[in-house]
Amino acid sequence: MKNEFSNKKALLSLAIGGFGIGLTEFVIMGILPNVANSLAISIPQAGHFISAYALGVVVGAPLLTSFSHKLSPNRMLLLLMTWFTIFNTLSAFSTNYNMLLVMRFLSGLPHGAFFGVGAVIAGKLARRGKSAQAIAVMFSGLTVANVIGVPIGTFLGNQYHWSASFIMVGVVGVLTLVSIFYWMPQFEKEEKQPLSDDQKGLKNPELWALIALTTIGTGGFFAWYSYIAPLLTDVALFSDNVVSYAMIIAGLGMFVGNFLGAKMADAFTPLRSVMISLLGMTIILLINSFFASHAILALVLTFLIGLIAFSISTPIQMAIINTAKGAEMLGSSMNQSAFNMGNAMGAYLAGLPIAYGYSVTSSSLVGASLAFSGAIIAIAILLYRQKKLKKNSN
Repeated sequence: MKNEFSNKKALLSLAIGGFGIGLTEFVIMGILPNVANSLAISIPQAGHFISAYALGVVVGAPLLTSFSHKLSPNRMLLLLMTWFTIFNTLSAFSTNYNMLLVMRFLSGLPHGAFFGVGAVIAGKLARRGKSAQAIAVMFSGLTVANVIGVPIGTFLGNQYHWSASFIMVGVVGVLTLVSIFYWMPQFEKEEKQPLSDDQKGLKNPELWALIALTTIGTGGFFAWYSYIAPLLTDVALFSDNVVSYAMIIAGLGMFVGNFLGAKMADAFTPLRSVMISLLGMTIILLINSFFASHAILALVLTFLIGLIAFSISTPIQMAIINTAKGAEMLGSSMNQSAFNMGNAMGAYLAGLPIAYGYSVTSSSLVGASLAFSGAIIAIAILLYRQKKLKKNSN
């Protein structure tokens, strides 16, 4: 019983880290207009701060995870959170476009490695057959950030100054460091896998197909979410203050969707549940493009989009870990890179029609196209597996 309680506290420390990561990744979307006004840039230009963070994740995940064999998981997590805390705090003191762009990139570097290492650690902390739930607990920090942290950060950023949002992130980073130091059980440094084992895992074509699926499919969500603030204020005609409450609604959807995804991964295979979620996201984003101007419907759809989007998180992470045999930790972190390539791609592609003068609702159409493309990749992988299984049985 004592060991189980200790493991719960260890999982909680990972969830606190996820809370900080979710806060810095998503709060920028709620304060985007204020950041743009403060730095005298356009909203599509301010969207580059979202992309810069995401690109930092893409670069940092495989780069920093490569050090995982040189440090114990405990020290690795502490190192990643120290970096995260420093550069998010420095973001608050950025005075121009270029400085904040660099700070956002540097802030994103430890994101993927933290979740990549954390997902494998969560699996080790879980009871037998409960890995999906343990990973979901870690990701719950990210979803709770969208229920509580992001709305508070958005409120502070809009009422006072956008820099207050990043000061808040720095405080959460310090709390994560303390909780990991005191609550995480000591794990031995892992022996480096033979290079051939790593290569075997990374050469699996299914792994790269899953990476593409994550990048393109989740890009659909970020195409919509990156421009949620102008969508609510310019299209649904809400005041700036309502954006904070809408972020709570989206966060509640994400929270429910995260644990729903864990249940789906157990009920179906992880990949089948991802396919179902992406098809659902395609439909809901298409609906949103037509009804975003209706205030009540816009809020209902905000909840549903958040729910469906985060029902993907745990199943796709499990699918990656199961596929990257011999390179689980690297594969897990690469999936976070893919998730944030989707973030960068979604924000950029959705910004193009807006920059050319089209309505902000066009971001939902871009998102639906990306989500549907991800679903097609999932279907292709499932058909490939069936064909491979049939061939091996003959």
